Amino acid sequence: MFSHIMIGTNDLDRAKKFYDALLAPLGVPGAHVDGHRIFYMTPTGVFSVSKPINGEPATPMNGGTIGFACKTPAEADAWHAAGLAAGGTDCEDPPGVREGANGKLYLAYLRDPDGNKLCALHRM
Repeated sequence: MFSHIMIGTNDLDRAKKFYDALLAPLGVPGAHVDGHRIFYMTPTGVFSVSKPINGEPATPMNGGTIGFACKTPAEADAWHAAGLAAGGTDCEDPPGVREGANGKLYLAYLRDPDGNKLCALHRM
């Protein structure tokens, strides 16, 4: 459904270090830098971080979450740990299984250094 997701940052170098570390446990190669943007290319889509083109400060989405698919709960835990070690902050409940209308999910949440809410998700 999606070709790419792009979020904003106020510090591209900090964002690259954070996302390189965060996405490594998922097997995503390091970012390709293109001026004011960085791109993480995968066979299923592209995740990108950019300094705002309009010159205004980047702000996190209010009510938004970006989810990253994980193959196992252990992969989600590694993603979460890598994100915290790289400067992310914990949010929501601790990583673990949640049950809802969509069945059992293993979820781990954190916020990136710019405040964007991120989620690692494994469908049980």
